[in-house]
Amino acid sequence: MKTINIIARDIPDAWFQCIFNILDNGFKYIIDQGSYASDQRLEFDDVRVKITYPEVKPFEPDIPPAYGMPNPVAPGYIETYFQEKILVGIKDANEDYVYGERLSGVLINRHDGIMDDPVIVGPDQIGAVVEKYKKYGFNTNQTIMEVGRPEDCLLNDPPCLRLIDCRVRYGKLHFFVYFRSWDLWGGFPANLGALQMLKEHMAKEIGVEPGETIAYSKGLHLYKYVWELAQLRCGKMDSGKT
Repeated sequence: MKTINIIARDIPDAWFQCIFNILDNGFKYIIDQGSYASDQRLEFDDVRVKITYPEVKPFEPDIPPAYGMPNPVAPGYIETYFQEKILVGIKDANEDYVYGERLSGVLINRHDGIMDDPVIVGPDQIGAVVEKYKKYGFNTNQTIMEVGRPEDCLLNDPPCLRLIDCRVRYGKLHFFVYFRSWDLWGGFPANLGALQMLKEHMAKEIGVEPGETIAYSKGLHLYKYVWELAQLRCGKMDSGKT
């Protein structure tokens, strides 16, 4: 299998480098089961993305106006996603889960725009990590927040984000995250932007600065419907992936 290592300055740079690399190094296949079954996608075998300054804004991909294509992430979406799907869990009727209910332990069901009262459905992992650092100090390997559960294997679409491992070193809070499957075009920048907002929220509570993000995946991919857009953005219209 091919291992791809990417070092990027910020989230838009990471997105562009991943798009550029996957067009040359992605494994092309027909999806047997899961989202977009029977369609095609390009996928990294194994990728590690280190972002040294993930706090740099904007988080959205850099799409020059001359390219004439919509940004994969709409303005304001990342902030809403962080508030509703990461910091707490506001779950709509069509969702089996949201990351926030598992990270914060708070679930709020929303039906036709009307939200139920909050329900405690699990431990507040975000608060627990903050308190552990504040109480015991920074030299520990026990500050991990887990999204994945054993019973997720029974879901039609298990959570893509599985864990967020934390480390405070050199005066900064760093995130190590793992995605089992990950949509590169729109999901990658939105997820990383929202996780950066979570990191900044936690770092402020702990009393340190937000640091790097290191992301891993064996399933970072591009669906066929965006291959031509990806080629256009990277100047690779003759890459032969269509």
